[in-house]
Order: sequence, then C-alpha cells, then structure tokens
Amino acid sequence: MPNLVEVHYEQTGASKSTNEFGMRQMQQKAYEQRDARYLLLKAPPASGKSRALMFIALDKLINQGIKKVIVAVPERSIGGSFGTTDLKSNGFYSNWEPNQKYNLCTTEDNKSKVETFKEFLESDEKILICTHATLRFAFDQLNESKFNDTLLAIDEFHHVSADGENRLGEVLRSLIEKSNCHIVAMTGSYFRGDSVPVLLPEDEAKFTKVTYNYYEQLNGYEYLKSLGIGYHFYQGRYTSALNEILDTDKKTILHIPNVNSGESTKDKHREVGTILDIIGRVKEITNDGIIILKRHEDGKLIKVADLVNDDPKERDKVVSYLRNIKSVDDMDLIIALGMAKEGFDWPYCEHALTVGYRSSLTEIIQIIGRATRDSENKTTSQFTNLIAQPDAHNDEVKLSVNNMLKAITSSLLMEQVLAPSFKFKPRFPDDKEPPKKGELKIRGFKTPTSKKVQDIIESDLNDLKASILQDEQMLKAMPGNIEPEVINEVLIPKIIKVKYPDLNEEEIEELRQYVVVDSVVRNAEIETQGDKKFIRMADKFINLDDLNIDLINSINPFQQAFEILSKQVTTGVLKIIQEAIEATRIKMDFEEASILWPKIQEFIKTHGREPSKDSNDPKERRMYECIIYLKEEKRKRANQ
Repeated sequence: MPNLVEVHYEQTGASKSTNEFGMRQMQQKAYEQRDARYLLLKAPPASGKSRALMFIALDKLINQGIKKVIVAVPERSIGGSFGTTDLKSNGFYSNWEPNQKYNLCTTEDNKSKVETFKEFLESDEKILICTHATLRFAFDQLNESKFNDTLLAIDEFHHVSADGENRLGEVLRSLIEKSNCHIVAMTGSYFRGDSVPVLLPEDEAKFTKVTYNYYEQLNGYEYLKSLGIGYHFYQGRYTSALNEILDTDKKTILHIPNVNSGESTKDKHREVGTILDIIGRVKEITNDGIIILKRHEDGKLIKVADLVNDDPKERDKVVSYLRNIKSVDDMDLIIALGMAKEGFDWPYCEHALTVGYRSSLTEIIQIIGRATRDSENKTTSQFTNLIAQPDAHNDEVKLSVNNMLKAITSSLLMEQVLAPSFKFKPRFPDDKEPPKKGELKIRGFKTPTSKKVQDIIESDLNDLKASILQDEQMLKAMPGNIEPEVINEVLIPKIIKVKYPDLNEEEIEELRQYVVVDSVVRNAEIETQGDKKFIRMADKFINLDDLNIDLINSINPFQQAFEILSKQVTTGVLKIIQEAIEATRIKMDFEEASILWPKIQEFIKTHGREPSKDSNDPKERRMYECIIYLKEEKRKRANQ
C-alpha cells in the first residue's frame, strides 16, 4: 500500500552543525532562554535535550546563584544520558561533571536512594540524577524549602500530569507555590498523551516555552531525505501478513501488539517464535542473547534482538548489547513490546513496523522517532502500521472500524507534526508585496491578536489538533459524509471552546481559522507554473493570489486520507466502514442546518428535485436529513 503521508526534507545540515560553544541548533534556542525561572522545552528525540539541559544547568550554577541541580528521569536506563560530559573541548566554559555517587540511576550503592538524595541536599555536591519515583519518595520526606536555590529538571515531562492522582504533578505544584526553585521541563512528545493536562493552566502560564519542531530537526539532517507513513491491512492473524511487509534487508523495529489488544494472539512468546520462523532458521544464540537466523530464501544471516523475553537477565544482556552497537551490521531486527521507544537509540533503524492501533499519540511519535535518527546508511525512513480489517461477521466490527479510523487520523496528525509549517498573514486588497519564504497570505484571514492565542499557536497547536482529531464527533464527520463547512465552522470551534474555556468568541474564531488553514495547507501541494504559484487542495487547483478564508473553509482538511483508504481496501470492507460510520452519525443541530440550507436550495435549483434519502452520496443524504430536521423544528414551533 502506498504511503498515506510522505514528507521530503532539504538536508540542510543545520540541526547537526554547532556554534562556537559546541551547541547544536536546538540547544542554542534553549540556551537563549537560560535566565527563565520556569522553562518548558519541547524537542524531538535525538535533538540533544540532555546536553541542552547541561548548558542551562551549568549557567545557572555558575552565573545565576543556583546551588544545586537535580535531574529526574522516568526510568533508570535514561540516567546514563546525564553522565560526565566534556563540553569545554567544543568551546563551552565548563564541563558537566556529576559525582558518580549521586547518579542514582547508575550507582551500585545499596544505601537507600532516598537517604542518598537527602544526604546530597546537605552536601557540597552540585549535581544529582535520579528517577521520577525517587524524586517523589524523597519529596514526601522533605520540606519544600529544602529545594530553595535548586534547579529541578524533569526529563520526559509528558509522564507528568495535573491529575490529583499523579504525584509528580503534585510535587511540581508544591515547589512552584512554596519554594524559589527553578524548573526545566523537557519532553520529546508533542502531545500530552491523554486528556489530562500536564500542568494546570495557571501554572503552565508561568513557563517560558521553547519549541523546536520535528520538521526543523529532520530538515536539518545530512542524510535523511524523506519519511513515509503508511498502512497495511490484514485479515486473520497479523503474523500471516508479515511476509508482505517485513523486509529484513531494512533495519527494522517491530512492535508486536499489547497482549490485551484485539490484535494479540494472547501468547507473545509464540508470536515471537512465529516471526522468527517466517524469516528463517535459528543458527545460534550468542553470549549476548542475540538470535542469529539463517534466512530462508538465500541463507543470509539476520541478527535479531528479542525484547519480549520476560527473563530479566537475558533481556538485560540484549539491552546492554544494543546500547553498545557501533556498526550498521551489528543488528538487523528488534522485536519489541512496550520497549524501544523512550531512552533507546538505534540510529541505523530504517523502518518502524507497528502492529495494531496505538491510542497514545505520544507513543506513536516516540516509535516514529526511533526510525528518524540521521545516519549515513539511509536516505528514507518508514513507519508502517499493520491494522486488522473490519470483518462483517465479527461482533467487534464497530470497534474495529473505530480503531482503523483513529489510526488513520493519527497519521494525519503526524503529518502536521512532521511537515513544514507556514506563517499565515491576511492579504489586503491593495497588498502588492509578495509573501516571504515560508509565508502565505490569505484574504479574509484574521491575525491572532491576543497573547493567549499566539501562545497556543506557538506551543500547543499540535496538542489542539490532537484533541480535534481524537474527538468522537469529529471522527464520525471526517470521511466526507458531513459538509466541510460544518467540520470547520461548527465542530472545530466547539472543541476549542471545551479545551480553552477562557477564550472569548473573537479569540476562538482567530484560533479556529489558524487551525483550519494550517491543517488544509499542510495537506496541500504547492506548484510553480511560470511566474505564478498554485496550491492544490482536495480537488481544487488555486492561484495563491486568490486564496481566501471562505475557500479554505469549504475544504475538509482530512478527507484525503479517507480517499486513499477507499482505494486500498476492498469494496466489501469499505461498505462495512461506511455502514459503521452511518450507524453512529452526528445528530443534526441548528448550526449545521443553517450551513446546509443554502446548499439544499442550490441542489434543488441544479437537479430540479429535493435531496433523496436513498442517494449513494452521503452529502445528499445529509441534506435530506436536514430538510426533515427543519420540518420537525417548524412543526414544534407551530405547536408552541
């Protein structure tokens, strides 16, 4: 199946080059905000967040009166990223030199980690590294004042939430309220992972935000030219489809489904065995726990790492081997279940193959991030999602259709994250100045005026799009059975109101326009013909000089995905999908009816009849339903 999303990059090398201090592009951007008391850093995997923190932390220790630095990571394996690092030889004025005793992720000291944490606070040592859990336990035994004049850095910040059940979120709130500590929060995720915000809005407003987007990172690579995101649908067991899509000549991470998911056979070890049998015959298992397969078709030796193995000793041997990979030939295939996402680095990986729908966008972007490291062995990376086709005879058909649609919308959202962004400006009647590079001018476009809206656009746009794309009402509307204007002018503002209840109507409209324009344009193609530029959106080909907000409002920004889907599944499967959507469609309301009524009048004028309930066109059937709704509303009013 062809890619649903394909993004191309310019290989500028900018994200890998360094300045006179040895800082890469993202690190420079973060360092410029080093004086901020509260700093939130969003940047992709492999952009250098660990080192960015070192630069900021050292400046705070040396120049800003901070006495101690505490770095908290979600799991011990990530703690190694913050070991002793030579920064001086690349031009910085100090090295990162934590005492090994106070790296609680790597120390073998049997002493209680909480006791060592408390001992650190009373010592002259400057740097401590620990897990989120150790920080929580230590905090329970300490007064907030103990954290005065301290920098607290939280790595993989999306693990935190404002939920009362989330202890780390509680710790942060207490420290913000009752100490003078500085906080640097870092995340490689562009989404919060669930509906619970990371911080309460009033706390989040205190943070200076630095966002380094995925496109900046990938566009600044030396080797990577393109990234593809695609789907493969299967029937029966997923292992039966692997022969078609698992290319063992490509360095691959295969994520098998969670044992509780519908795609799982409930026997993960047998699944691994089946995968190995599909590829070849086991020749040997090395002392490092690596499986050497002799490939069936040509006898080529394939090195496989099994991270599904429950034996901690065996798995640790494999993980240790993976951490020390030096050559492209050291590994061919990693089979994972819940691992190989965070804190794991295999730059040579070309293909991330994932079985089953992943509800967490954070997880998806982390998985994709494993395949988007820059490496001389590849010019392209691929993410493939292997998904079960809905089956009419299956009682779970509605769930299956829902999962398929959610998986596809996740890909659309990934495109929004991974593709280049534009800056949008209004085009006025007397405006003769051509737009700058990366800029689009649109007639009727409202420029965001308030700081609240500007901050959302700058730092939280992807989070907002995630809320839109995961909304149940939106999911029902996306395949094209609802008018684009209803999606853009009714459903999206409703979601914005819920997510940002403090915005006024004008701010909601400014934000709505930006979201719709950005979503439509990112899915569009821009072509140059002579001295004119044209943009292809949906089935429309428009001169950029004629681009206006009404035209953009008339385009479903998500329909392209479903058009591709309709070409790739059988007629029978497509019928099942359509019927499942029809069964749960959106109820008519006055807002939608007011948008549809002019279209109904135009339809009657063109066709000489009213829309039919039996039409094959979902839009015509929706117009028919609108007429019924309006008649019913008229009847109700007459009887009042």
